[in-house]
Amino acid sequence: MATYLYRLGRTAYRRRRLVVALWVVVLALIGAGAATLSGPTSDTFSIPGTESQKAVDLLRERMPGAGADAATARVVFTVTDSPLTEGARRQAVTDTVQRITRAPQVAQASDPFLRDGVSRDGRTAYTQVAYKVQPGEVTDEARDSLFAAATTARDAGIGVEFGGTAVEGAPEQSATEVIGLAVAAVVLVITFGSLVAAGFPLLTALLSVMIGIGCVQIATGFIDIGSSTPTLALMLGLAVGVDYALFITSRYRHELSLGSDGEQAAGRAVGTAGSAVVFAGLTVIIALAALSVVGIPFLTSMGLAAAGTVAVAVLVALTLLPALFGFAGRRLTGGRIPGLRARDPEGDGGGPTAGQR
Repeated sequence: MATYLYRLGRTAYRRRRLVVALWVVVLALIGAGAATLSGPTSDTFSIPGTESQKAVDLLRERMPGAGADAATARVVFTVTDSPLTEGARRQAVTDTVQRITRAPQVAQASDPFLRDGVSRDGRTAYTQVAYKVQPGEVTDEARDSLFAAATTARDAGIGVEFGGTAVEGAPEQSATEVIGLAVAAVVLVITFGSLVAAGFPLLTALLSVMIGIGCVQIATGFIDIGSSTPTLALMLGLAVGVDYALFITSRYRHELSLGSDGEQAAGRAVGTAGSAVVFAGLTVIIALAALSVVGIPFLTSMGLAAAGTVAVAVLVALTLLPALFGFAGRRLTGGRIPGLRARDPEGDGGGPTAGQR
């Protein structure tokens, strides 16, 4: 394998313009596909074969209106003085429940005064709201209408609180990955002591993630994929993308320090460190794809999506990275930051790299 990878590295270095152009075309096609073919993600949770899933399927078949797996909301009315069962406050609670019943996507809302939903002291009332759709399909309009219905009760001096899956909203992408990427950039700069060398692993990792997530978005137009699947692909894609590119970049710099020309150094870097990248990538891909064995749909989609992103990261590291080496040449050892004396981790005694001699 090392021989084939050596030839691949040299070819990518020598035909760097073609390699970069091909990856740009791939990225453009994936981006266009994601923009035109993508569909909504699904929050459906099912475990085929279990007793609970059989019960849910039976309820869905025999009682379609029951909404066994549909979104729900809980609305609690509270006061501190006179009971809710008296006068204008009772009417305010009843009017609020009626407004909730007329809200979009709502199937029904229980009347706390008819279904024993009032506490013994009469100061707390409780209503359960059932929706026609699943939690991830509740629209912002429906959620806003639910909250707006509480105005009637609050105007009467009643406290209103909400809970349940219908009011949680769609999960938003956090800044965790951005923070992680910034930390990785700092570590790479310290490790290499060079902005140019630190930028290559980040660049290839970002490209891998963009292609991987783009493929996931395209797949949403044809199959059900959970809303958390792109997040998992993003995190694993960044992790392995930086890691694999770091191996090959470090080896390439070492080969340059030994006096090899750029093409030879790229071939040896891909032939040696690239072999480790291939085996490491295959291990991760097999482990993630094995999640499909358990037969849980959302785990299968998450595992296959993440495995595909890792496979892209391996291909990018083996082909695009040596092509970028061809554009950078020996500048990869330059652009050093004052005060950072990066050592060659593969050199004898950890001596300085060629750019420092």
